[in-house]
Amino acid sequence: MLGPCPRGWWPRRYRDVVHFVVMGCGRVGARLAHDVEEQGHSVAVIDTNPDSFRRLGPDFSGRTVAGIGFDRDTLLRAGIEEAYAFAAVSSGDNSNIISARVARETYSVPKVVARIYDPGRAEVYRRLGIATVATVPWTSREMIAELLPTDSVPLWTDEGTRVAMVELSPNRGWLGRPVRELEEAADVRVAYLTRLGLALIPRTDTVLQDGDRVFVVVEASRRGAAVDAAAAAVERG
Repeated sequence: MLGPCPRGWWPRRYRDVVHFVVMGCGRVGARLAHDVEEQGHSVAVIDTNPDSFRRLGPDFSGRTVAGIGFDRDTLLRAGIEEAYAFAAVSSGDNSNIISARVARETYSVPKVVARIYDPGRAEVYRRLGIATVATVPWTSREMIAELLPTDSVPLWTDEGTRVAMVELSPNRGWLGRPVRELEEAADVRVAYLTRLGLALIPRTDTVLQDGDRVFVVVEASRRGAAVDAAAAAVERG
């Protein structure tokens, strides 16, 4: 099995190997674990019921951990300290959100997403900075788009013009600086931001803030270069 990435290393490309922790081994959790593993990443699956791991089948080579998804020992056995991403997809809203908050706030996992059946509660937690997927229809692909390293899954690509929309993870040096400077440095156009769970179409003088998610339009062939440029250290003028 491929090993987890070192703590503090911020992967940006599809080819990078990262470690995932999936809490909940129902149909969605099992499918998500297989999808992640098929893309070359390591994965650990947590569930309170050991029998649920049968859904993973004999081909699954990841780690299985029986326990509660927000229990410290359970999370440590699942490799939470090395995790790049954590998905809470059990059948209970409360368990999912508690586990997601522990992963984010205690272990500083970079990518955290929780399945929340109640749309109202989902919106509240989005404003707290936890990505949520609420109600049906939704798919494993939507989870992967939230969890995988930034340059892995384009949100949209126009096959005719080869223009893509992707989410960037800008270096923290961009905080407090206007959108136009990021656009110039990465050679992109910022399509929109999400801030406190709400979408925002920025002006060129809109200042980037901590917690902003930045979605840009870029030539598909330059996707990797744009991601690298945004993530690079920022020179202070």
